Amino acid sequence: MKKFGKKVIIECALNELYKDSMEKHYYIITYGCQMNVHESEKIAGILRSKGYAECGFQEEADIIVFNTCCIRENAENHAYGNIGALKKLKRAKPSLLIAVGGCMTQQSGAAEKLKKKFPFVDIIFGTHNLEDLGRLIDIKSSQKKSVIEIEEGRDDIGDDEDISFRTSYPNAWVNIMYGCNNFCSYCIVPYVRGRERSRRPENIIAEVNGLLDQGYREITLLGQNVNSYGNDAGGGFTFPQLLRDICKRKEKFRLRFMTSNPKDFGEELVRAIADCEQICNLVHLPVQAGSDRILRLMNRKYTAEEYLKKVELLRKYVPDCCLTSDVMVGFPTETEEDFRATLDLVREAKFSTAFTFVYSPRSGTKAAGMDGQIPDEVKKDRIMRLVELVNSQTREMSAEYLGKTIEILCEDFDEKKGLYLGRDEYGRMGYFKSDARPIGKFVRLKITDASGVSLYGEECGRA
Repeated sequence: MKKFGKKVIIECALNELYKDSMEKHYYIITYGCQMNVHESEKIAGILRSKGYAECGFQEEADIIVFNTCCIRENAENHAYGNIGALKKLKRAKPSLLIAVGGCMTQQSGAAEKLKKKFPFVDIIFGTHNLEDLGRLIDIKSSQKKSVIEIEEGRDDIGDDEDISFRTSYPNAWVNIMYGCNNFCSYCIVPYVRGRERSRRPENIIAEVNGLLDQGYREITLLGQNVNSYGNDAGGGFTFPQLLRDICKRKEKFRLRFMTSNPKDFGEELVRAIADCEQICNLVHLPVQAGSDRILRLMNRKYTAEEYLKKVELLRKYVPDCCLTSDVMVGFPTETEEDFRATLDLVREAKFSTAFTFVYSPRSGTKAAGMDGQIPDEVKKDRIMRLVELVNSQTREMSAEYLGKTIEILCEDFDEKKGLYLGRDEYGRMGYFKSDARPIGKFVRLKITDASGVSLYGEECGRA
């Protein structure tokens, strides 16, 4: 978050004098998961429909929107700190609108707490009110008091049109469902996102086809548990069916999805991955822990053995498939034996990489009230040991790339490195030089160096 000195404050005050003749600008600050990143694209689309243009600095903005996360305490603390830092800017620029939305505001009592702590915030909206932001801006423009609108739930999911202003070409995110029914004991998501609601398959397919027609070449389907897609509609149309229907488009593109809950990961889905060449041979399958006792306390509804059998099933049908995961340490009552079981599972599953976390209590979840909370020093020791194991496996797999030729989808140009970059289907980032304009193209690279999760190579053709 940028500090605001006297010069900036004076400039903002002068800009207030000319605000009627100036173009309106927005600035969005996003925390959290890929779903939040995509929802910020929707927020940008709404703001652009209201006549705002994006700007690169907060002091230039006429509206600043925080799209928040509450999955971990650290993300929430960052949001509070950055909202508070805007007090001086708001004082110097009274017409500035500050809006706060997302998962953090949807928590019980959070909106009242936010308004009391930061009375200069103009608009507070929840996860079910994102598409109402334009209307809330209109309401605020006609009154002095703040606008607070937090719906407890919503049956409709705004499925008629894509309002997003996409910023991640040649990649695109597509929501296929919202909410979660799993109620893992550590997780706040079902309380702030609501129950599972699936989009209609024809609308998803139309959105994907439209993105492919526009030149997007990698589509990631999003849901808290994509494997549950369609269950709320009686299970008549399943996630594997959706994948197969999307892959009827035969031009070259990549299809990814996240996140998959292991309890619902089965043979029908694995067969779809094997049969559809557009689906990347990379599956993100969060395990969280390797101890059956801890998994029961987490309410994950599978055992370590059942998880590993699903991994075996995947590799039976898709031998070259890579696997990534989420792994947590320090869950209440976790013993050294429990933790060692997690290390054993990580070794056996052979994750290409894993997102590792220290358990953080979230108010309103069952785990937050459990006895046996683990001391911070024990959590720190365990996370360091876990990270070292995961990193060692990642380095070993990266070393296997040396001398090989891979195909990446070029995504961007790294100004600091002076290199183009893109990922292969297994998620590894490859860097390379090019005199052409490769962004949005499939490029073949001969790998000359591997550093952790990053690869470096020489361009040797286009796919």
